[in-house]
Amino acid sequence: MAGRSWKMTMSENAKKLRSSSVAENLRTIIYALLIALFIRAFLFQPFFIPSSSMESTLLVGDYLFVSKYSYGYSKHSLPFSPPLFSGRIMGAQPERGDIAVFKQPSDNHTDFIKRVIGLPGDSVQMKEGVLYLNDRAVPRVRVDDFIYRDMAGNVRRVPQYKETLPNGVSYITLDMNRNSVWDNTGIYIVPQGHYFMMGDNRDNSSDSRVADSVGYVPFENLIGKAQITFFSADGSASFWQVWKWPSAIRWDRIARWVD
Repeated sequence: MAGRSWKMTMSENAKKLRSSSVAENLRTIIYALLIALFIRAFLFQPFFIPSSSMESTLLVGDYLFVSKYSYGYSKHSLPFSPPLFSGRIMGAQPERGDIAVFKQPSDNHTDFIKRVIGLPGDSVQMKEGVLYLNDRAVPRVRVDDFIYRDMAGNVRRVPQYKETLPNGVSYITLDMNRNSVWDNTGIYIVPQGHYFMMGDNRDNSSDSRVADSVGYVPFENLIGKAQITFFSADGSASFWQVWKWPSAIRWDRIARWVD
């Protein structure tokens, strides 16, 4: 009897230990998820560059961190944009030249990334590929061509220009097609509480120039400011092609500040 009682006690203790271990693992997972949610909602959110609209500043395959605190917080700071409140908390205005992630105004769902060009009250216009802010041409200087390579290995040289905004922020833009449809536009007057966003790849960017796609971006739709690229790959290797990873990774773009 004593032996059977001892075995039953040991079995009960083992069950308690297993139950305690499962509960502890669940608590650890929940804590980890809550910490990850807090970081994503209030500090940093990872973002993948899926298109060429910000070339040559950002390339397809770049992964970067966006700081959520830079412009304060709105409902779009949280996953799925729950309608918990309107406007922004601890809001801070973006500056000309910032690269910002925002929700597309037409659906309040799709994430876009563009450069802040026009502030509330500004007039914005393109004339023969030159950007005009408040009726003044933004200075631009021709620099070395951008070397564009497609997946088939074809090479194309694309003219690049260094633009400098009135606040002194400089960046590189591409001019892939002279006299494209968006090289000449009407005058846009940015409404109060909105911003005018443009891609650095001026001829291949759906941005505030396209009213039915992006248009003026409400302050509430801003998610955060692009800060640093933490990884980049050129897409030449699938996830299972481990032997190709070293050549597919753009090592020079890792831990690179975005400007």
